[in-house]
Amino acid sequence: MFSTADFLQYTQWSGIATLVFAALAILAFIFKWGIRFRLVGTTGFMLVLTGGLFALSLVPLSRTVIPGAEKYTLVYDNGSTQTVISINPKISPSALEATLRQAASNLYSYGRLGKQGDNYLIIRARTLVHPEPGVSVPLYLGQIKRNLASREDMNMSVEIYTDKFAQLPKPTA
Repeated sequence: MFSTADFLQYTQWSGIATLVFAALAILAFIFKWGIRFRLVGTTGFMLVLTGGLFALSLVPLSRTVIPGAEKYTLVYDNGSTQTVISINPKISPSALEATLRQAASNLYSYGRLGKQGDNYLIIRARTLVHPEPGVSVPLYLGQIKRNLASREDMNMSVEIYTDKFAQLPKPTA
């Protein structure tokens, strides 16, 4: 995965290429070359590309990695205060807590809007159980509640529903 420093270097090279294309476009208009309008379009494209690379050099693209966390899939996200992730039914309670903490960090965004009096993001973890063939039932195993006001929330509240783990299918030997 590229780092912000990589994108800054690419921005510099793209900026130099943009200046070269701009100089060529100016020369093309002075000498009335047939490709002068194509060079204007290329210069405009390079300006947009350079701006995009510069924006990527400002925003960190890294994801948080918490030891013990397992893979999850985002199932539902209202863009505001509610999300649901899907997890493996063979997850342990300690791995679930780590996974919830990782999801809380990765799903945080400055663009999320809280409701008045409810400035928290709630992430619920669920899995599917099949009590009988052809029937799937969602089983919620836990949730985490984090503050939307700051990126570093030290007071996240994690709830693990230990009684729900008894409803998970037992591994067969």
